Amino acid sequence: MSTTEPATFEQSTPERAIPPLVAIVGRPNVGKSTLFNRLVGERRSIVGDEPGITRDRIYGETEWAGRRFAVVDTGGIVPDDDAVIPANILKQAEFAISEARALVWVVDVRAGITPLDEELARLLRTTGKIVLVAANKADALRLEADAGEFHRFGFTDVIPLTAEQGDGVADLLDSIVAHLADESGQREDDTEDDVGGEPTERLVPREVRLAIVGRPNVGKSSLLNRLLGEERVIVSPVAGTTRDAIDTLMEHDGRQFRLIDTAGIRRKGKTEEMAEKLSVVMARRSLERADVAVVVVDALEGVVALDANIAGYAFEAGCSIIIAVNKWDLLKDKVTGTPAEFERNLRDKMKFLDWAPVATISALTGQRVDKLLPLAVQANEARNRRVSTAQLNAFFERAVASPRAPSAPAPVKGGRSRLHVQYVTQIGVRPPAFVVFTAGGKPGLHFSYERYLQNRLREEFDFFATPLRIIERHRKNRRLQN
Repeated sequence: MSTTEPATFEQSTPERAIPPLVAIVGRPNVGKSTLFNRLVGERRSIVGDEPGITRDRIYGETEWAGRRFAVVDTGGIVPDDDAVIPANILKQAEFAISEARALVWVVDVRAGITPLDEELARLLRTTGKIVLVAANKADALRLEADAGEFHRFGFTDVIPLTAEQGDGVADLLDSIVAHLADESGQREDDTEDDVGGEPTERLVPREVRLAIVGRPNVGKSSLLNRLLGEERVIVSPVAGTTRDAIDTLMEHDGRQFRLIDTAGIRRKGKTEEMAEKLSVVMARRSLERADVAVVVVDALEGVVALDANIAGYAFEAGCSIIIAVNKWDLLKDKVTGTPAEFERNLRDKMKFLDWAPVATISALTGQRVDKLLPLAVQANEARNRRVSTAQLNAFFERAVASPRAPSAPAPVKGGRSRLHVQYVTQIGVRPPAFVVFTAGGKPGLHFSYERYLQNRLREEFDFFATPLRIIERHRKNRRLQN
């Protein structure tokens, strides 16, 4: 780093309130994910005819009548099923129910009351939570009348609706907001404001959005669970267990994180099931809303071409990148060379990420996992760094005068003058972007000069673990135009 004055930073985002949580629950294939997508206004949960597509908890936020609240989608609950996946789905749903202020129980009007509905009604009554019954698929007058039979369970609010078309969803939102408003004064964790003693919601600083990405079965969900210290996401040795992009909020050392666990990314031509094909699209979309990406690779299998492709997706999305080599503890009995040799091989296959830090970890044992969140904080600070024009001008003079600087190519005989680099200025953050102004010669910075500028910017201003965007703006020679 230079001894010049510290780089300036963009002002942080103001603190915001933690919204109350509403959980969507129900048996499989009643339309929970369709309703969730309708409420949050985007396709966050995968929807399909196959029962059990949603397995983990999916979070989103919405606002209605001036009231903002969070919504969590859960997998279809089958209380008595002992199979591994359904049992874990029940476990995840129980977590969501315990966190929620209110529950939306989705039932299928067309199917009517089933034995599983009877059992779920008993389970929901024991929670002591507000329960609103969303009588879904009520898309005809007869079916709307049939929704009345669900009053027998003793819940006051039974709202007929059609999640797919949106009919009746406004009535459900009105009921949710009304119940949240009634209950808000009874929250133990509310604080009082300075005027009138009314309860206000707790404030938290802007979160760091951290996406965990990688090909299937490299240990992404195990890593998420290790970071959280709980079985937040279903972990299974079967490749492709995670299908949705999962958001989880957590706090570490006073910093708020949004952890985004994603389905294992496969080449589109390699995925045959509809859900897995959608998972690829949604995983790439999750990178577009992330600040930092942890690219997980398998130490046992080594770095493969698909790892580089996945890292390329994160780079294209402008994420800061940390490479986590998982299952490092399992290499002790294998002849694989030194850690330095492993990293050289990794760098050789991911040449475009020579600036990304590498952490050798074990999600199973927790080895060095505690290093990841501090690295993510450092990377997030760097990607938000804004350097003043005065600092950049001083840096540029030194960079151009340095003997390390590559020279612009000489003009061909009879051609224009040599391309001249005039100055550089920063035009954006997240990731940092710079415009290089050039004149004379033929426009087009040589890749070696662009790489040189990026490396020197990293050295000078500590742009740790973040991509840098260099844009050329060429000024034509007016005398040649006349």
